[in-house]
Amino acid sequence: MSGIILIIDHDMELAQALAVYLERQKFEVRLADSAKNALDIIKHLNPAIILADPNGPAFPDFDVLRQIKSLKPHSRLIIYSMPDVLEKTMDFFQTDASDYIKKPVSSIELDLCLKKAKKWLAMEEKLENNSREIKDLKNAQALLQQLFDEVPCYITVQDKNYRITATNRLFKRDFGHEIGEFCYKIYKHRSAPCTDCPVAATFKDGRRHQTEEVVTSKSGEQYHVLTWTAPIRNEANQITQVMEMATNITQIRQLQDHLTSLGLMLGSMSHGIKGMLTALDGGIYLMETGIKRQDPERTSRAFEQVREMVERIRKMVLDILYFTKSRKLEYQEIDLQELVRSITEIIKPSASRHGIEFDISSPPFPLCIEVDPDWFRSALVNFLENAVDACSSDTAKDPHYIKFNIYLKGSDHVCFEIRDNGMGMDQETREKMFTLFFSSKGSKGTGLGLFISNHVIRQHGGTLVVESEVKTGSRFEICIPQTRAAIKINTELHLIS
Repeated sequence: MSGIILIIDHDMELAQALAVYLERQKFEVRLADSAKNALDIIKHLNPAIILADPNGPAFPDFDVLRQIKSLKPHSRLIIYSMPDVLEKTMDFFQTDASDYIKKPVSSIELDLCLKKAKKWLAMEEKLENNSREIKDLKNAQALLQQLFDEVPCYITVQDKNYRITATNRLFKRDFGHEIGEFCYKIYKHRSAPCTDCPVAATFKDGRRHQTEEVVTSKSGEQYHVLTWTAPIRNEANQITQVMEMATNITQIRQLQDHLTSLGLMLGSMSHGIKGMLTALDGGIYLMETGIKRQDPERTSRAFEQVREMVERIRKMVLDILYFTKSRKLEYQEIDLQELVRSITEIIKPSASRHGIEFDISSPPFPLCIEVDPDWFRSALVNFLENAVDACSSDTAKDPHYIKFNIYLKGSDHVCFEIRDNGMGMDQETREKMFTLFFSSKGSKGTGLGLFISNHVIRQHGGTLVVESEVKTGSRFEICIPQTRAAIKINTELHLIS
């Protein structure tokens, strides 16, 4: 706003005298002998202050002066008038004018009015500048919020208690909108902070930290994420919050895990095969010497040893083929009781050694199922062996039991229920138990068994339900279609629905 004063007065001599007084105070002054003429002047002029007497000798300039004020809303209007018409003038203009002065004009009154006007104008200019700064700040904030939301990774901001105070759009989509909830509960459904938490480390030393985690989305999907943390500081350079960014690398890890699993399987199997080949050589030698000596018992024992080693090598080769996905399931119709009997022969001795009661119940009538015998038997044995481990590792109670129940479900499904009263699992373990290389047994487990077993069940068109509670026990329900035809029918019904 410029420092120009526009004087509107029909008495030009008075107007010129006022102009001389104001120019001595360093104001730039323009004159108009009527409000109508002032309209032409303000087309090219933006006065800071309008000093006007609207009471002309012919007719008042009230309406035109109000029009001028509407055209220049930021100009301060000071009206001076004769005392006998001042009240009428004030009643018309009211708050449109910032001040009213009586004629003859007192220099003290005029100076005070001008001082007030200048302060008001300065305040308006400051507010306008602040408004522009606020607008720029809001634009910058909106841009930062857009960048925060559109970053293609999960972002959370957490306080010292690991409570989430801000999340971006991708996090909200996959993990929900909860604000104030614990990070470890949202990501991993834990009841306590994670071990080696990178957020805690950043709060402690103020540095960036990186970890790789497996997290579970609100839909139950598991993601491998690579996380980075960074401190957020206040004006006193104190860390008040920590930002955690997590990139979803699930597809990369799945490929790497598959390649790693091949290497791991081949590496571990090579040692096993070496031992079996040595045993095979021993069996062949035993057979050769038995034939030479015409010793039937020695020859028979050698033959059994050779056959056992060949069978074990065959199974190892099938494992390798499974991981390379080059082996299809070889379905056979087998007797359910025979399957249960063969599994019992494997599990019962191990359960007995640990003092675990092993109960079996199955349909009393003959029943056949169509499965890949080797793979399906191995999957069930794996689940039962884990039940034995869960019981033998539980020192909090005694005795322990494993119940293996086989029953029909509907008209075309056979279910295998494995129930134990072992140590049980928390939610995090339940969600990760079928992840490749995840093991709750530490160095005793490879993390392959349940991963393979889960895939075998899925390949058979089956379903798997897991229920478990820490210190109470676990329940697995494995249901598969009784025949391959039932698998096809269920798949078609699923597609239709």
